[in-house]
Amino acid sequence: MDINIQDKKIELIQWLSTLNDESIIEKIMKLRESEKANWWKEISNEEKKSIAKGIEDAASGKMESHSNVKKLYDKWL
Repeated sequence: MDINIQDKKIELIQWLSTLNDESIIEKIMKLRESEKANWWKEISNEEKKSIAKGIEDAASGKMESHSNVKKLYDKWL
């Protein structure tokens, strides 16, 4: 039985509203903060260079269509 995302949210809210364990609440707060973290600061310089090159290639028109890329990498997807 698949519960849709809204039902999951409601279930979590209900559970959280009854939670008294401060350590679990702190873990949830840390998770929330980590989700807000600036991922750019967390990635390597190599990853940053790769992203910059991708943006540069896109700006100069050096792109492949989604369908061509999908065909090329289909065996790994």
